[in-house]
Amino acid sequence: MRRETQNILLVLLGGALLKIALNGTYLNYVKPALQPWLIISGAVMVLLAGVAIVTDIRKARRAVPAAAGPTTAALPIPSDPLAADLTTAGSAASDPAAAGSAADLDAHAAHPGPAAEPAAVGTGSAAPASSLAVAEAVDHPHGDLALAAASHSHDDGHGHSHGSARSAWMLLMPVLAIFLIAPPALGADSVNRAGGRTVASEQRQDQVIKTKFPPLPAASVVPMRMADVATRAAWDSTNSLNGRTLELTGFVVHDAAGVYVARLVITCCAADAMPVKARLVGAEGLADDEWITVTGKVRPDSAVQADNYVPVFDVTTVKKIGTPSDPYEY
Repeated sequence: MRRETQNILLVLLGGALLKIALNGTYLNYVKPALQPWLIISGAVMVLLAGVAIVTDIRKARRAVPAAAGPTTAALPIPSDPLAADLTTAGSAASDPAAAGSAADLDAHAAHPGPAAEPAAVGTGSAAPASSLAVAEAVDHPHGDLALAAASHSHDDGHGHSHGSARSAWMLLMPVLAIFLIAPPALGADSVNRAGGRTVASEQRQDQVIKTKFPPLPAASVVPMRMADVATRAAWDSTNSLNGRTLELTGFVVHDAAGVYVARLVITCCAADAMPVKARLVGAEGLADDEWITVTGKVRPDSAVQADNYVPVFDVTTVKKIGTPSDPYEY
């Protein structure tokens, strides 16, 4: 994966964390106490990506003049008889005295002495070759560098596995999910998949001893958390729920035994969610995952082990409501 792509991916991940932490969507996935940590994590990701991008840009700007400057200046220009002839001819054209000297040199070159002939034979074909070499070097100063870069690129493309790059691209999946889909909070399907596991059954699965709970408030209608109702109905030795009108809020769940009002209790995040529910008697025409507020009374001694400690709730009123901003209990 290219470094530029890594930086962009880091920006997207950090931005996604900041988005859900600031608009409240994070409550669909984690408990409220984790919001500051989400904000800090997202801000750090965006900051690191910004630093990396600025650093890369500065390195690229410094590398361009450094690579282009010394390449042509460092090329040696070898002595060449052809170039010397051109220089001599130019001098002769502008200086009559130099023209005479040039003529003498040409005459001497046309009739070399015995000592000069071996040198002429040995260098006769070298002059054009050296001229072509210089021309090619000037026209293509980066030829060797380009060839080396192409060779290196070829080796990298076929000399190792790209499995790690593919794995890195998987980090894009949660970003797309948050920005494009925004998965909702867990609901009726999660409750049904939990089977008979509930908060009350998990709390005392190895015990049958009931405990004394503090008395309820003296109001005519007592709003209560679903987890508190299930726990008191199963384990309160004082039967504090008997005869009391309660108000419960949750979403609707159906199974073969009937209709329920339910909530999910989480300790840290949605991955550890545990259902808590009460079976409704007298509530009809409700759809799964529909949020309701019901009033009524818990039927005495209805939360028993045979029913996984799920109490029966005799409904007095039902009110449909919108999905709350915080759908879980803690």
